[in-house]
Amino acid sequence: MDTIPSVDTGFADLGLRPELLKALAGLGYEEPTPIQREAIPHMINGKDLLGQAATGTGKTAAFALPILQLLDMSNDRPSPVALVLVPTRELA
Repeated sequence: MDTIPSVDTGFADLGLRPELLKALAGLGYEEPTPIQREAIPHMINGKDLLGQAATGTGKTAAFALPILQLLDMSNDRPSPVALVLVPTRELA
């Protein structure tokens, strides 16, 4: 009987550094949300991204984790640049 391969959904499968994975685990986060699963790999690879998801679905982590990932200054990549647009009510 053929088995259907499972979809890798853990944060470790998204290519995040061990210290970020440890921080996520310490905060109790085990699995990325759909917006995180789709956005994080593209942003880590330097792609521009426009994402839309409902309130409470993890959009902040979807853009913040890749930025933190790219802040590793020990590599030869240029420093990350990020522009995050949010409604004013989100800043209150």
